[in-house]
Amino acid sequence: MSADLFISYAWTSDSHRSWVRMLASQLHLIGFNVILDEEVDYGESLHGFMRQVVEAKHVLLIVDENYVDRADNLPASGVGIETKWMSEVFSNKPSTWLSVIFVQNPNRLLPDWLTTYKPMGFDFNCDPEKNEFPGSLQLEDVWRWVEGLPPCKAHTVPLSVVRKRAARLERIDVRRDPARYVNPSLSGSVTFRYNDNANYTVGYGDYSFKIKFSGCNSNSVYVYTDGSLKAIGLITDPGYDRLEVESFLTLGRTVSPVVGQSVVLLNLQGNFCVISISEVQREVNEENYIPEHVAFTYQVLMDE
Repeated sequence: MSADLFISYAWTSDSHRSWVRMLASQLHLIGFNVILDEEVDYGESLHGFMRQVVEAKHVLLIVDENYVDRADNLPASGVGIETKWMSEVFSNKPSTWLSVIFVQNPNRLLPDWLTTYKPMGFDFNCDPEKNEFPGSLQLEDVWRWVEGLPPCKAHTVPLSVVRKRAARLERIDVRRDPARYVNPSLSGSVTFRYNDNANYTVGYGDYSFKIKFSGCNSNSVYVYTDGSLKAIGLITDPGYDRLEVESFLTLGRTVSPVVGQSVVLLNLQGNFCVISISEVQREVNEENYIPEHVAFTYQVLMDE
């Protein structure tokens, strides 16, 4: 897949490299596929770089004064080599293919080959004495350029709103991530919103148990064999002997323990787990909303 952005820059200093990487990270967080020139294997014929540049949807030059000097006066440098290749393909590209960011370059100098083209540029220069620093507004301008939106923001949706929408979607994806509904420990305590995911898995490997719940009434839930369970059973004797838990197994699909009761689970490998219901909460649709959930403790029986 071609990159959304190929970034070319001069290794002016460690701080400059750090700044470019931070910029690339911000663009990546927005959602762009970003490649830095230092990540490309040039090879003897530079075909690696050429391929990346030609296939990139956009090329962004980070133009500080050192970049201009290297492009104009040091043809054997990395910037000089990149400049040669870009200048050779530039005329065959759309006008929106290449742009520049001016940083540590208050006079907005350009390499000689670009001066006649006058590409769209973004001013990221800072002036500490005037308390002027680039930030989210300039970053939004770069985003608008990549997306092909006009510089005029009369009808724009602020980037902050776009980020808020993206975060809203990501929170839902995080809640749906199956990794949130697994506890590999052999014993523990779990609070599970069973309307958010089909199962909750405890244990690991041959000692894993995929448990499905649903609401029953105000102080009980249904527990199902659906998932990785062979059988289940309600433990009716509070003083049960763990060596005798098999006697509680039934052939039914479900049991409905109340708070304080326990259930024995048999997985497909023939191992046991006992869960004890400590809380049942039905959904409360009031101002202080409470989601439906069950809290339980569990113990995988290793010696049975």
